[in-house]
Amino acid sequence: MLGWAITFLVVALIAGLFGFGGIASASVGIAQILFFVFIALFVIAMIARAMRGNPPV
Repeated sequence: MLGWAITFLVVALIAGLFGFGGIASASVGIAQILFFVFIALFVIAMIARAMRGNPPV
């Protein structure tokens, strides 16, 4: 999921460089959503792992 967020960020940067503002803003929005979903799932996974008795890495 982090890979998809980085991909959309790169697409946004390239689109912004060439002047496609609508595509750039949409790509940035998607990248932000994917990044925050990734962070939330990562935190949930770390909490679940700690509750099972395995220390977080």
